[in-house]
Amino acid sequence: MKKKSQENFKDRLIDLKEQEEEKIFNLSLRPKNLEEFIGQRKIVENLKIAIQASKKRGEPLEHILLSGPPGLGKTSLALVISKEMGTHLISTSGPAIEKAGDLVGILTNLEKGDILFIDEIHRLSKVAEEFLYPAMENFEIDFVVDKGPYAKTIKIPLKPFTLIGATTREGLLSSALRSRFGMFYHFDFYQPQDLKIIIMNSAQKMGLKVLEDAALEIACRSRGTPRVANRLLRRVRDYAQVHFEGEVTREVVLETFKKLGIDSLGLDDLDRKFLKTMIEIYRGGPVGIEAIAASLGEDVDTLQDVIEPYLLSIGFIRRSPRGREVCLKAYQHLNIKVPKGVQENFLFE
Repeated sequence: MKKKSQENFKDRLIDLKEQEEEKIFNLSLRPKNLEEFIGQRKIVENLKIAIQASKKRGEPLEHILLSGPPGLGKTSLALVISKEMGTHLISTSGPAIEKAGDLVGILTNLEKGDILFIDEIHRLSKVAEEFLYPAMENFEIDFVVDKGPYAKTIKIPLKPFTLIGATTREGLLSSALRSRFGMFYHFDFYQPQDLKIIIMNSAQKMGLKVLEDAALEIACRSRGTPRVANRLLRRVRDYAQVHFEGEVTREVVLETFKKLGIDSLGLDDLDRKFLKTMIEIYRGGPVGIEAIAASLGEDVDTLQDVIEPYLLSIGFIRRSPRGREVCLKAYQHLNIKVPKGVQENFLFE
């Protein structure tokens, strides 16, 4: 049941995970420098200063931790930073580093100023994480040779580098690892006007004519996420090329989303099923995420990483010490009457 659920979710249009073919396609849409990076203005402004100061001193940047929901541009920003610094970027992920030895080859091959990007850094094993501590602090690694009474530690010097870690769950990072980063940037969901600019830029790179009101309509349904915006743009492009000779108007966008089952706020069938399950089975909550996952036949991580962040951000659900609760806005959006006896849950509205 769980495997079937995960396979169904993989085909979901607003899945925030990139598939391999999509990663290749998105490389052409990513910004080339900080000037092209749309949104997250405070982060960009602070990075500009840090990069200029680092260049003047002739030193690598301090280690950087990027956190926030998936699809908001953490990987893209890491690529931009490496280009702004004029250095190479070596990319890996926490799950790919199974043991400490996997890091030896990566770290020893880094040149001065290079950037090591570790996505999903919260999923590093404890052993690999501890292996990073001296590398981040003193630019050296402690390598143990032999075992038992013959064991000895060899210190291998490293060239100064910058580690950029990206995480969707900052709370899962150990305090020891977190304290070794010098800069911390949290990504927020994008505003529709910023997403509109991203969509217009992507459309231009794709050779697609998109009217401004059409781009804004796509932006409003993109869940505040550039990755979703680009994915929806491609689906609209397909529909426009087949039925409307290529030009994307607001009418084309509305017709496309009607067929895709994506409403005015970007909710799809799984989002609505999530909310209706809480309302119809658990009377709006409070209910634990494990119970919701069991009712939906979905994975808990899927709900926590993809469904919940957006619903929380638009005020459709809230978390309380007793569990998740559906808010009044969700009842209104779904056109469902609030059951008697639970109205007191919505006094805070």
